[in-house]
Amino acid sequence: MSAREVTIGLVQMSMVQEPEANLRKAVDMISEAAGRGAQIVCLPELFTTPYFPQYDTVGGRGKESVYNEGIPGPTTEALSKAAAEAGVVLIGGSIYERAGPRLFNTAAVFDEAGRMLGIYRKTHIPHDEDFYEQSYFDPGDTGFRVFDTSRGKIGPMICYDQWYPEAARCNALLGADMVFYPTAIGTVRGIEQAEGDWQQAWENVMRGHAIANGMVVAACNRVGVEDKMEFWGGSFVTDAFGRTLARGSRKEEIVLATVDLQHGEDVRKGWRFFHNRRPECYRAIVEKR
Repeated sequence: MSAREVTIGLVQMSMVQEPEANLRKAVDMISEAAGRGAQIVCLPELFTTPYFPQYDTVGGRGKESVYNEGIPGPTTEALSKAAAEAGVVLIGGSIYERAGPRLFNTAAVFDEAGRMLGIYRKTHIPHDEDFYEQSYFDPGDTGFRVFDTSRGKIGPMICYDQWYPEAARCNALLGADMVFYPTAIGTVRGIEQAEGDWQQAWENVMRGHAIANGMVVAACNRVGVEDKMEFWGGSFVTDAFGRTLARGSRKEEIVLATVDLQHGEDVRKGWRFFHNRRPECYRAIVEKR
């Protein structure tokens, strides 16, 4: 392994109703991933809970208060300990964060000593049938953040952020070598995939982010059936020119891939997408329509 190669482990897991059981499973799978050579480990979105936003209940925020917690709190303390014991950089999926009167979908990032480097709060909040997240989460207020780790510069984003090329580009401009997307996505019983194959589009859009920005992209999805939702897994890692290096099944597993960060640097230098940008022409991107 060259000095710029790192091994990524994606913890693709299913969830039950009890947060403590989900957290124990996640900690065990972090250890397993490290034992199999992972140096960076990522968990799925809302990994301590069932996917409660599939229910658009009145007063949903209060109803699901059993799931929200502060940061730091019990979950981030357990993840800190897990990262230190495994000796890995950890993207702690996301949790339902309570911050005073506000509620966020939040990812915490830890170094291999267990130090929390910071948090990222989900920027783009969906509100579609069976993905009623605006009933539960406030829009993130951290902005995009890139964390400098011993394994490279990591930009965490969360699920629905995946569909926004602007978000990926911002992470790249902040210096990210790698972007990780903890995710909870799947099919919904009774809803036809009329537009085409959802999973294929999901992977393709992120492959485009990787190519356009010369960076590694990794998505870590959950699996299992939860009421009307069937999460398709399919966690994957693509290199900086869109080659899928590993892809998960629909079952619980650790998805491993070794990436070469020098390859990303070579892509950026060779294709000169950043050098030839014309920011003065992009005003329409930030104008309300």
